[in-house]
Amino acid sequence: MKQIYQQTPEDVLKHVNSRESGLTGEEVKKAREIYGWNELAEGKKKSIPQIFFEQYRDFLVLILIASAIISGVLGDMESALVILIVITINAILGTVQTIKAEQSLQSLKTLAGPEAKVLRDGTVVQLPARELVIGDIILLEAGDMIPADGRLIENASLKIDESALTGESLAVEKSLDTLSAEVPLGDRTNMLFSGSFVTYGRGRAVVTAIGMQTEVGKIAGLLKSTSEKQTPLQVNLEAFGKKLSILILLFCGILFALSVFRGEQPGNAFLFAVALAVAAIPEALSSIVTIVLSFGTQKMAKEHAIIRKLQAVEGLGSVSIICSDKTGTLTQNKMTVEDYYIDEKRISASAIDVMDPAQRYLLDCSILCNDSTNENGVEIGDPTETALINLGSRCGIHAAEVRSAYPRNGELPFDSERKMMSTLHEIDGENRLIVKGAVDCLLERTKQIWTKEGVREMTADDKEKIQKQNQEFSMEGLRVLAFTYRPLPEEHLLTAEDENHLIFLGLIAMMDPPREESKAAVTECIRAGIRPVMITGDHKITAAAIAKRIGILQDLSEACEGADIEHLSDEELKALVPNISVYARVSPEHKIRIVRAWQERGMIVAMTGDGVNDAPALKQADIGVAMGITGTEVAKDAAAMVLTDDNFATIVKAVENGRNVYRNIKYAIQFLLSGNFGAILTVLCASIAGFPVPFAPVHLLFINLLTDSLPAIALGVEPHSSEVMKEKPRAAGESILTKDFLSKIGLEGLVIGIMTMVGFLTGYHQNGALLGSTYAFGTLCLSRLFHGFNCKSDHPVLFTSRFFQNPWLLGAFALGAVLITAVLTLPVLHLLFKVESLNLTQLGQIYLYAVISLLLIQALKWIRMKLKKNGENNGSK
Repeated sequence: MKQIYQQTPEDVLKHVNSRESGLTGEEVKKAREIYGWNELAEGKKKSIPQIFFEQYRDFLVLILIASAIISGVLGDMESALVILIVITINAILGTVQTIKAEQSLQSLKTLAGPEAKVLRDGTVVQLPARELVIGDIILLEAGDMIPADGRLIENASLKIDESALTGESLAVEKSLDTLSAEVPLGDRTNMLFSGSFVTYGRGRAVVTAIGMQTEVGKIAGLLKSTSEKQTPLQVNLEAFGKKLSILILLFCGILFALSVFRGEQPGNAFLFAVALAVAAIPEALSSIVTIVLSFGTQKMAKEHAIIRKLQAVEGLGSVSIICSDKTGTLTQNKMTVEDYYIDEKRISASAIDVMDPAQRYLLDCSILCNDSTNENGVEIGDPTETALINLGSRCGIHAAEVRSAYPRNGELPFDSERKMMSTLHEIDGENRLIVKGAVDCLLERTKQIWTKEGVREMTADDKEKIQKQNQEFSMEGLRVLAFTYRPLPEEHLLTAEDENHLIFLGLIAMMDPPREESKAAVTECIRAGIRPVMITGDHKITAAAIAKRIGILQDLSEACEGADIEHLSDEELKALVPNISVYARVSPEHKIRIVRAWQERGMIVAMTGDGVNDAPALKQADIGVAMGITGTEVAKDAAAMVLTDDNFATIVKAVENGRNVYRNIKYAIQFLLSGNFGAILTVLCASIAGFPVPFAPVHLLFINLLTDSLPAIALGVEPHSSEVMKEKPRAAGESILTKDFLSKIGLEGLVIGIMTMVGFLTGYHQNGALLGSTYAFGTLCLSRLFHGFNCKSDHPVLFTSRFFQNPWLLGAFALGAVLITAVLTLPVLHLLFKVESLNLTQLGQIYLYAVISLLLIQALKWIRMKLKKNGENNGSK
C-alpha cells in the first residue's frame, strides 16, 4: 500500500473516513474507541525503595553483608556495625543519583501541542490536543504548534520548522503535491508532524496519526526500547569486585585453616579471617568512586557541562567516537550571509563595501524585499530574511532607516509555486519593483543585467556565469537568493505579470556557519585519538560543506545519506561505519543503528544533539550529550550530560576532565589495593613463619575507615593535567587490572608488607607479641599514609612541586598521622585499640620504617621510568 504522502488529499480523506468539513461528534466517538487518545504511553517507573535495594545487588556488597552477619553472630558487633554503615552510605549515594528519573517520555508528552483548532460538525472549535482523533481536520497559522501528524489538504505559503524532528535548520516550505517515490521524513513536503510548528502562512490538514503512531510517538517507542549502557568503569569495577572477592575469600579460607591447624580456637580464627576479609575488600571503593565523580561533576559544571548521570564523567574519558549533530552543535543555528555576487565578482560578507553603489543597492534591496525584523536583539521572521537584516546591521545600515527612506507601496507575498517575493518602492524618483527568489526561477524571467557600465541586455554567456556561480555556492552548502528589479509606472496596480522582464542585480549566498571554536575542537579530538562523526537530518551537500570546513570530512566519498544505509544489514553497516564521517538525511532509527554499529566495533560512543529526533540515539550512546540552550527537554532528559553553552568545544574539555577523573580513580584504586596487599602479605608471612597474627580486628577496621578512605578520596581530586589528551582512548574492554597496573600494586604492596614485617619483628623481639602487633599496626598505618604521595603519579614526585600540589592529600596525611600518633601514645586509647604505649624512640622507629617505604617506592618508580624511556629510545632506533 502507498504511504500517506504518496496519496492525493482526496484519497487520504477517503482512507481515514473523513471529509473537508470535518468529523461529526458520533464519528469522533467511534474513532476514539479504535485509536484511543492523542497522547504518549508512559512506561512503569521504579519506586525509590526498589532503586535503594538494587544498590545491594553488587557481589562485593553481598559478601560484606554476609561478613557483617557472621561478625554479629560471633559477638563482634563493632565490626558488624561498621560494615553495615559503610555499605548503607554507599547505597544512599547510589539511590540519590538514580532517582533523577528518566523524564524523556514526560517531556515528549509535553511537546504535543496543548491546544488545537479543529473542524467538528462543520464548525471551528478549539480543543485540547489529546482529544484529536484520526480523520480530524486541523486549522493552522503562523505560531501554531502542530498537534498530530497529518496530510496537508489546503496550503497558503505554509512554512514549518521541523528542526526538532529532522535536524534541518531551515523552515520547510509545504506543498499539496502528491509524492511518487519513497522519501525520508525531511522531504515529505505534503505532511505535517507533531511537535513541529508553523513559522509562516496558513493551511489545513487531515490528521493521519495520533499518540504513539506519530513520528514523535515512534521516537518515544525507541526511547522505551533503548537500554542505557554501563560505562567502562562500571563494567570493570563489577568484574574486578567479583575476582577480588573470590581471591580474598580463598586466602581467608586458607588462613582460617592454618590458624585452626596451629591450635587456635575456631571461633577466634574465623572472626579474624572475617576481619581480614573486610580489611582486604575495599568496600569503600564504590563510595570513593561516587565521591570522586561528584567532585568531577562540580568542576565540569563550572566549565558549562552539567552531568545528569554520575558515571558519564568517567565514561567521557574513554570516548573514542563523538557522533555529533550539525545544527546548533557544530554550527551556530543562525543563518548568516557569507557572500555577494554582483557585476561578475564574488565578494565575501566581511569585504562588503557600503560605499560602493552596487553593493549598497543590493544590500538595500535585501532589506526592503524582506518581512523580518530585528529589534533589540529579538528576531522575528524567516531565518534567511533575518540573516539579510543582520548583515545590514553589521555593515552599519539599520533596516528601519532604509525602510523609512523607501516605504513599501505594494507587494506580492512569497508562495511556494512562484518561489519568489516582490515589493514596490519609490527609489531615485522612480517606481521600482524589487523581486527576490530562487535563482533558476528568476533567470527565466530576466531580460537585462545591471553592470557598472549600465543596464544592458542579458546574454547566454551572462546566464551561464550566474548559473556556474550558483552551482559553486550550492556545492559549498550555501543557500542562494537572486535579486532582480524593474521600473514600473506610477500608481501601478501590482499583478503577478509584473514579475517578468526583470533586471538581474546579484546573488546573496548564506548558510548556518560553523561555530568559531568547532574547528579547533575537532582538531583537539583527532589529536586525542577521538574520531568526530557528523550525523544530521540536513542535506548531504550542506552537511559535507560544514564538515569539510571544520576538519571532519576530507573527501565527499566519506559522506552518505540515510537512504544509503536503509537496506544495509547490521553487519554491513558495521563494516561501513569506519569509512563514513558524515551521515545526512537520517532518521532517528538510522542514528541509533550508526551508534550501535560503532559500539559493536568495541568503541565507546558519545552522541550529541538537541532535537527530539536525537533523543533515542542520545540514550543508546554510551554518553549522550544534549545542548542546554537550543536543546529540547526531551533531548536533555535522554542525555547523560547537558552543555549549558551549546559548544562542541565544551565536549572536548569534558573528555579531558573525564580522562583525568579516570586517572585519579585509578590512583585511588592503586592506593587501596597496594596497601591492602601489604597487609595481607604481612599476615601471610607471619602465619607461615609461625608468629602470632600481627593485627587485631580493630586495627584492620581503623585502617579501613581512616588511613584508607581519606587519602583515597584526596587522590581522587588530584589536580587535573592536559597531558592526558596526548594519550589515545583506552579500549572499551580494557580492564583496570592490566598487567602493568597489577605489577605496580604487587611491587608497592611488597615494599609496604616488608617494612610492616620489619616493624613487627622489631617490636616482637623487644617485648613480645603485643609490642610487635603495635609496631606492625603503626608501621602499616603510616606507610599507607605516606603511600598516598607515591600514588599521585607514575613518576617520582619526591623533591618536586607536585609533592605538595594537592592540599586535600596533605590534609588527609596530617589528620591520619595525628590520629595514629594519638592511638600509639595516649594510654586512654590503648585498651580500645589493643596496643602498647610507645616512647619517642619507638615512635621514631615506626615513622622511620614508613619513610623508608616511601623512599623505596619512589626509587622503584624512578627505575621503572628510566627503563621505560630506554625501551622507547631503543624502539625508535
